[in-house]
Amino acid sequence: MQRLMSGLKMAATWKNGTRTASGMLLGAMLVAGTAAMAQATGKLAAAPPVSYANRYEIYGGLNFMNFQAGQNLPTRMNFGGGEILGTYWLTKRVGLAADYRGEAGTTPVFPSAPIPPNLSTIDRPLVYMNMGMLGAQLRGPKNQFAAINLHGYFGVAHGVFDGGTGGVPPEDVGLYTNRTKPIAAVGGSLDINRSKNFAVRLSPDMIFEHFGTETREFFAISAGVVYRFGKN
Repeated sequence: MQRLMSGLKMAATWKNGTRTASGMLLGAMLVAGTAAMAQATGKLAAAPPVSYANRYEIYGGLNFMNFQAGQNLPTRMNFGGGEILGTYWLTKRVGLAADYRGEAGTTPVFPSAPIPPNLSTIDRPLVYMNMGMLGAQLRGPKNQFAAINLHGYFGVAHGVFDGGTGGVPPEDVGLYTNRTKPIAAVGGSLDINRSKNFAVRLSPDMIFEHFGTETREFFAISAGVVYRFGKN
């Protein structure tokens, strides 16, 4: 504003000859420069501070999970799928969470498995799994750029193991039968803030499942987008 007033004053006081034209030109340039500076400042202004004062949070991402589709199979398999997580923050640090994960992948079976007449081989049948868990998130160190969270979820998982066996019972090829069993996920997440409402998340987990006669541990990781809303 000071530059704008100086430019107008200079244009008004230089009254004769070339000074009049030069003063008017200089004043116009100062006016245009001030307007351009204000416009640029508005465009480049920092986003509102990330206060983590949201009441609700929704996360959606792609998920990878290691698994063993039969207790005695010598080789593990890999699942791929999606994850949806909703969190209700009781405070800025503690939140209640509901998590759903849907997974699918192919698995090796025993090489000596019987082959039905309608199939030439039973190589890698497709396995499906749906998981629903409840638990909590704990928000740890945080700043304007990122936040670290810890979480623990517990629930049930339903596995479908006979989808690609051609009618052969899954237990005959070393797979579990279709069943619903307890499952838990313990891990953390790194949120990289895009704004106070949006963040990109990377979330590794240790999975504990009990599809067989003992509890086993597997690794999982997901990546996706967090949307925060509501006021806590």
